Amino acid sequence: MQVAIVWAFRICGTRFEVERAPEMKPHTSYLLIANHQSMFDVPIAGSLLFSNFPKYIAKRKLARGIPGISYNLRRGGHALIDRQDREQATKAIHALGVWAQARGVSPLIYPEGTRARRGELGSFKPSGSLSLMKAAPALPIVPFVVDGSWRLMRFDMLPIPFGTRIRVHIGAPIERHPDEDARALLDEVRETMERVLRRWRAA
Repeated sequence: MQVAIVWAFRICGTRFEVERAPEMKPHTSYLLIANHQSMFDVPIAGSLLFSNFPKYIAKRKLARGIPGISYNLRRGGHALIDRQDREQATKAIHALGVWAQARGVSPLIYPEGTRARRGELGSFKPSGSLSLMKAAPALPIVPFVVDGSWRLMRFDMLPIPFGTRIRVHIGAPIERHPDEDARALLDEVRETMERVLRRWRAA
């Protein structure tokens, strides 16, 4: 389904430019930390990382009423959270991390917590990411950066803009250590995102 959505964008002239670190292996479990520009970031990540089996953290209300998507959120091993209930959200994210490490899938989290306006990188809300890192200490961290996907929503999909360029950076996995400073590691991931976005926009 995610691959089909991405190919549908190609019909609208959408161009994808993907940078993938050679250390990033298929059929391998990672902890994916991504920036968030559009609802379409999910199928973009899902199609490019298909063999890594990404699992998402989503608002609980999305698990009802959306054909195809809601069913997959409920049945696909994702974490459904209530943003108003921090304790429930933390437990659900932690459970996803434990399950992902045990089952060999790749949890994906958007630390900004919401979509950025016009592609600007927002501040990180660290609690969810830190909980996920603690629950899955063996999973290498991969920075996942996307730029341009916000333009697909400029007209609320009526129409989809023609010829949008979307850039994706899939970074080299960062190995984990028992004595790591998780907060500093999360800051390092954010700095990587900022550096990639600056490079693209300067060009």
